[in-house]
Amino acid sequence: MDNEASPPTVHAGDDDLVLMAAFAAGNVQAFEWLYERHHSALYRFVRRLLGRDGATQADEVFQDTWLRVVNAKARYAPQGASFRTWLFTLAHNRAVDVLRRSGREQPLPEDDAGEPFVPEGAPWSHWPRPEEAIDELVFWRRAGGRLLECLDQLPVAQKSAFLLHHEDGVTLDELARALDIGFETAKSRLRYALAKLRTCMGAYLDAGSLRARA
Repeated sequence: MDNEASPPTVHAGDDDLVLMAAFAAGNVQAFEWLYERHHSALYRFVRRLLGRDGATQADEVFQDTWLRVVNAKARYAPQGASFRTWLFTLAHNRAVDVLRRSGREQPLPEDDAGEPFVPEGAPWSHWPRPEEAIDELVFWRRAGGRLLECLDQLPVAQKSAFLLHHEDGVTLDELARALDIGFETAKSRLRYALAKLRTCMGAYLDAGSLRARA
């Protein structure tokens, strides 16, 4: 007679922690639901963290992150963080390894000392004026594209803080724990990231145009 217990029964709408516990107990369907729930956001996070130069390695980091989830299922312990934050942290650490190997990880002084940030390239003067009545979707798609270009110019430490906070919605406390840094360091990295993004976007967007559209 088979004395092994059957895997616990779970449902697609169950909490991440419930699904992860069920997966650790042998329910493969639970993992498939976790993957379905988070794979799009995770892939977007990885692509944005690696930037244009690392786009060809995004699939490697993405797949390796899920492999690490599988390998860690028996010892997974949330320790106050959500499954999603833990997942993004695994991806972040793997992406930093890739950037370090390729020599594209930029050192970052904690006080962000140095020359004032200047966006790369000449300001783009082709943003549509309000009177041109361009389609709103087209306008904001262009703005989104420019934001991604600005993200690429951030040091990876500041980019990580911005993406984890705004893509994953982690609090500053969670951000500090996820990146293994102090609370004040996490706060300053996020502050510098936001300031640089505003500078970069401000060099390319017409503030008057944006006010009119708002």
